[in-house]
Amino acid sequence: MATIVVQTEINATVERVWEVISDIDNEPKFWKGTKEVKTLSIEGGVIKREITIAFRDQKCLQEIQLKPKETIKAKFTKGILDGTKIITLTSKSNSVILETSWDIKLSGMMNMFTGVIKNHIKSGTEQAMNSIKEEIEK
Repeated sequence: MATIVVQTEINATVERVWEVISDIDNEPKFWKGTKEVKTLSIEGGVIKREITIAFRDQKCLQEIQLKPKETIKAKFTKGILDGTKIITLTSKSNSVILETSWDIKLSGMMNMFTGVIKNHIKSGTEQAMNSIKEEIEK
Protein backbone atom coordinates (compact mmCIF):
# COMPACT_ATOMS: atom_id res chain seq x y z
CA MET A 1 0.00 0.00 0.00
CA ALA A 2 1.09 3.55 -0.68
CA THR A 3 0.39 6.00 2.12
CA ILE A 4 0.27 9.66 1.13
CA VAL A 5 -0.64 12.61 3.35
CA VAL A 6 -0.96 16.20 2.10
CA GLN A 7 -2.06 19.19 4.17
CA THR A 8 -2.80 22.83 3.47
CA GLU A 9 -4.05 25.68 5.63
CA ILE A 10 -7.00 27.65 4.30
CA ASN A 11 -7.98 31.08 5.59
CA ALA A 12 -11.71 30.46 5.89
CA THR A 13 -14.35 28.99 8.15
CA VAL A 14 -15.02 25.26 8.40
CA GLU A 15 -18.46 25.95 6.93
CA ARG A 16 -16.99 27.57 3.81
CA VAL A 17 -14.40 24.83 3.26
CA TRP A 18 -17.05 22.15 3.77
CA GLU A 19 -19.37 23.88 1.29
CA VAL A 20 -16.73 23.52 -1.44
CA ILE A 21 -15.32 20.06 -0.71
CA SER A 22 -18.61 18.33 0.10
CA ASP A 23 -19.93 19.08 -3.40
CA ILE A 24 -18.48 15.75 -4.53
CA ASP A 25 -20.04 15.99 -8.00
CA ASN A 26 -17.65 18.92 -8.54
CA GLU A 27 -14.58 16.76 -7.82
CA PRO A 28 -13.16 16.85 -11.39
CA LYS A 29 -12.92 20.66 -11.15
CA PHE A 30 -10.19 20.33 -8.51
CA TRP A 31 -8.89 16.77 -8.83
CA LYS A 32 -7.36 16.51 -12.30
CA GLY A 33 -6.88 12.74 -11.80
CA THR A 34 -10.67 12.39 -11.71
CA LYS A 35 -12.15 12.92 -15.16
CA GLU A 36 -15.81 12.15 -14.45
CA VAL A 37 -18.10 11.15 -11.59
CA LYS A 38 -21.52 9.51 -11.74
CA THR A 39 -23.65 8.84 -8.66
CA LEU A 40 -25.20 5.38 -8.81
CA SER A 41 -27.13 5.34 -5.52
CA ILE A 42 -27.47 6.92 -2.10
CA GLU A 43 -28.37 4.51 0.70
CA GLY A 44 -28.26 5.26 4.42
CA GLY A 45 -25.59 7.94 4.20
CA VAL A 46 -23.42 6.00 1.72
CA ILE A 47 -23.04 7.38 -1.79
CA LYS A 48 -22.10 4.75 -4.35
CA ARG A 49 -20.60 6.13 -7.51
CA GLU A 50 -18.55 5.38 -10.56
CA ILE A 51 -15.55 7.57 -11.30
CA THR A 52 -13.40 7.73 -14.38
CA ILE A 53 -9.77 8.37 -13.52
CA ALA A 54 -7.20 9.94 -15.82
CA PHE A 55 -5.01 6.84 -15.72
CA ARG A 56 -5.98 5.17 -19.00
CA ASP A 57 -9.61 6.34 -18.52
CA GLN A 58 -10.13 3.52 -16.01
CA LYS A 59 -13.50 3.29 -14.27
CA CYS A 60 -13.59 2.64 -10.52
CA LEU A 61 -16.42 2.18 -8.07
CA GLN A 62 -16.39 4.11 -4.80
CA GLU A 63 -18.42 4.31 -1.63
CA ILE A 64 -18.42 7.79 -0.13
CA GLN A 65 -19.33 8.66 3.45
CA LEU A 66 -19.71 12.31 4.44
CA LYS A 67 -19.37 13.32 8.08
CA PRO A 68 -20.46 16.98 7.86
CA LYS A 69 -17.75 19.55 8.54
CA GLU A 70 -15.30 16.77 9.52
CA THR A 71 -14.47 14.11 6.91
CA ILE A 72 -15.13 12.70 3.48
CA LYS A 73 -14.15 9.04 3.21
CA ALA A 74 -13.90 7.49 -0.24
CA LYS A 75 -13.42 3.73 -0.37
CA PHE A 76 -12.47 2.24 -3.72
CA THR A 77 -14.53 -0.95 -4.07
CA LYS A 78 -13.86 -2.04 -7.65
CA GLY A 79 -11.42 -1.13 -10.40
CA ILE A 80 -7.71 -0.50 -10.74
CA LEU A 81 -7.49 1.33 -7.37
CA ASP A 82 -7.88 -0.42 -4.03
CA GLY A 83 -7.94 1.46 -0.72
CA THR A 84 -9.16 4.77 0.66
CA LYS A 85 -8.88 8.52 0.28
CA ILE A 86 -9.90 10.47 3.38
CA ILE A 87 -10.28 14.25 3.46
CA THR A 88 -10.28 15.75 6.95
CA LEU A 89 -11.05 19.27 8.20
CA THR A 90 -9.46 20.57 11.40
CA SER A 91 -10.51 24.00 12.65
CA LYS A 92 -7.88 26.44 13.92
CA SER A 93 -8.51 29.93 15.30
CA ASN A 94 -9.01 31.74 11.96
CA SER A 95 -8.34 28.99 9.48
CA VAL A 96 -8.87 25.34 8.60
CA ILE A 97 -6.32 22.59 8.06
CA LEU A 98 -7.42 20.54 5.07
CA GLU A 99 -5.75 17.14 4.94
CA THR A 100 -6.02 14.39 2.36
CA SER A 101 -4.66 10.97 3.24
CA TRP A 102 -4.46 8.04 0.87
CA ASP A 103 -3.95 4.41 1.73
CA ILE A 104 -4.00 2.96 -1.75
CA LYS A 105 -2.58 0.40 -4.12
CA LEU A 106 -3.15 -0.70 -7.66
CA SER A 107 -5.23 -3.86 -7.77
CA GLY A 108 -4.43 -7.21 -9.32
CA MET A 109 -1.41 -7.55 -11.58
CA MET A 110 -0.92 -3.76 -11.54
CA ASN A 111 -0.02 -3.90 -7.82
CA MET A 112 3.69 -4.00 -8.69
CA PHE A 113 3.39 -0.44 -10.06
CA THR A 114 1.92 1.06 -6.85
CA GLY A 115 5.28 2.63 -5.93
CA VAL A 116 5.58 4.20 -9.36
CA ILE A 117 2.22 5.97 -9.12
CA LYS A 118 2.70 7.13 -5.51
CA ASN A 119 4.52 10.33 -6.55
CA HIS A 120 1.95 10.95 -9.28
CA ILE A 121 -0.92 10.70 -6.77
CA LYS A 122 0.94 12.91 -4.28
CA SER A 123 1.57 15.57 -6.92
CA GLY A 124 -2.07 15.45 -8.05
CA THR A 125 -3.24 15.75 -4.45
CA GLU A 126 -1.01 18.79 -3.83
CA GLN A 127 -2.38 20.41 -6.99
CA ALA A 128 -5.99 19.65 -5.95
CA MET A 129 -5.50 21.03 -2.45
CA ASN A 130 -3.96 24.23 -3.87
CA SER A 131 -6.88 24.61 -6.31
CA ILE A 132 -9.38 24.16 -3.46
CA LYS A 133 -7.49 26.71 -1.33
CA GLU A 134 -7.42 29.23 -4.21
CA GLU A 135 -11.15 28.77 -4.90
CA ILE A 136 -12.05 29.34 -1.25
CA GLU A 137 -9.68 32.24 -0.54
CA LYS A 138 -10.47 34.27 -3.69
